[in-house]
Amino acid sequence: MTSQAHPVNVFVRPDSYLTLHYRIEITSGPAAGSVFADTFSDRPATLQMGVGQWAPGMEEALIGREEGSRFSVDLPASQAYGDRNPDLLQCVTQAMLDANTEPGTVFQPGDIVEFAAPNGGRYSGVFKEQGDGWALFDFNHPLAGADLRIDVSLLGVL
Repeated sequence: MTSQAHPVNVFVRPDSYLTLHYRIEITSGPAAGSVFADTFSDRPATLQMGVGQWAPGMEEALIGREEGSRFSVDLPASQAYGDRNPDLLQCVTQAMLDANTEPGTVFQPGDIVEFAAPNGGRYSGVFKEQGDGWALFDFNHPLAGADLRIDVSLLGVL
């Protein structure tokens, strides 16, 4: 007796581990048309669903997709990294800046600076401008406020 193997379809679940290629293109705002990340020309990426590696709306777009599929998803900012929050534009003191950077560092607008959080964690801000005794940083996620197009090739689902 001979048994035939039947292919088993594997679908992405909220707790899956994925091997995939992806491209994230910004489709709105001043950076529209630019590519934020692209793994198609390099090694594939891995993604553990449900642990915050991607924004929840981006992960939601993967749920139920079949291993081996290729697809594109358009997400408004509110479903990706959220809208820009003006409260996250904040001034820090020169003392705080000095405590978190190398002595003598000169910043240019757009530089990313990592700060120590009181709980021992780290957070990053984008340098905007500097005045006498202060510096302005944007602590929004770099993709906040941007609509995105995500191209995906799901190579493996565990």
